[in-house]
Amino acid sequence: MGGGGGGGIPSSDLKRLEEKAKQSLKEATAETSRHVFISFAFEDEDKVNLLRAQAANDKTQLEFDDFSLKDAINSKSEDYIKQKIRERIDRVSVTAVYLTPDSAKSKWVEWEITESLKRGKGVIGVYQGNAPPAQLPSAFREHGLKTVKWAHQDLMQAIDTASKTRK
Repeated sequence: MGGGGGGGIPSSDLKRLEEKAKQSLKEATAETSRHVFISFAFEDEDKVNLLRAQAANDKTQLEFDDFSLKDAINSKSEDYIKQKIRERIDRVSVTAVYLTPDSAKSKWVEWEITESLKRGKGVIGVYQGNAPPAQLPSAFREHGLKTVKWAHQDLMQAIDTASKTRK
């Protein structure tokens, strides 16, 4: 009676297999899904909402998960706001900056770019029209960041490249 023994997997082997499985799942997820934080000036919210809607539409070629803020953080504390934005940035692989004259002047856009780079995230700029705005956030010049036209194929390729080449 009782005393069944043997035949089990040693705990050290089990732990190693578990870690290997977690790493494989992490790599598989990274290959198929892109998590993106969209940085933009408050004045551009309507156009950014259009970009979000296109990404959410199953009939478009835009495929990314938007981790940017949907609503303004209800606080006057800059430290608290930064903490909440950092939490979002930490969950993504790429920050896409919606480029307009307003974003070039925004201290928050500049901070989000710098914070994304500091946290090892890929950063790209997205613009409407035939060319990026004449004025870009200074971090684009300082870090040689790429810009891409708001066209589904171009945007997805830029997100994919930035995700793979992040620091």
